[in-house]
Amino acid sequence: MGKIIAIANQKGGVGKTTTSVNLAASLGVLEKKVLLIDADPQANASSGLGIDVESVEIGTYQIIEQSNIPEEAIVKSTSPNVDIIPAHIDLVAIEIELVDKENREYMLKQALESIKDNYDFILIDCAPSLGLLTLNALTAADSVVIPIQCEYFALEGLGKLLNTIKSVQKIHNPNLDIEGLLLTMYDSRLRLSNQVVEEVQKHFNDMVFKTIIQRNVKLSEAPSFGESIIAFDATSKGAMNYLSLAEEIIKKNSN
Repeated sequence: MGKIIAIANQKGGVGKTTTSVNLAASLGVLEKKVLLIDADPQANASSGLGIDVESVEIGTYQIIEQSNIPEEAIVKSTSPNVDIIPAHIDLVAIEIELVDKENREYMLKQALESIKDNYDFILIDCAPSLGLLTLNALTAADSVVIPIQCEYFALEGLGKLLNTIKSVQKIHNPNLDIEGLLLTMYDSRLRLSNQVVEEVQKHFNDMVFKTIIQRNVKLSEAPSFGESIIAFDATSKGAMNYLSLAEEIIKKNSN
């Protein structure tokens, strides 16, 4: 039975896509079968795994709209053991189109039923908003990973996201868990980075992943080559961090 994990935070620039792509690649390297769903109209997760976004004909949009089945949208990525359902800019329109649909929050959940058992992990890269797209992802997911940037406004908006998760649990998906809070863009030389880590760990203790993703030039370079950090530079700090996160998630889910 595959575990569906949404990677969500309505704040932009916190490392959602970086985490989606590199966690998927790391789980794949650790011999787990992974499907990455790009649910962000910017389609960065798709291009980050070597997909030519312009040529996508069947992607997340068609799956949520249910005009195509997921099997028709799945493409092999450049990463071992990682498949992807890519996105296209037309995904922007889905929010408007879903508005008057009856089960609009459940469209993605229904679509994934048929393939859930084909994978160990299904990761959903969410858009930086709390609209219908993200709601669909949270309703379909078993758990959610929340990336938090080690910067000044890190905790701003976190309360809002946690409230959204609470209301999704109450109304649409009582089984939704928080997989963990992931501290990203950490720079050990900055006092601020260390303060954010302390504060998040103090407030949320057990909910915070032990792995912290450090700032790493290679991490920001990899997507422009259409590669995960594992393929781009397996010895880099970024690759080590994401492999450690993947191991932590595997361990947590094998109990």
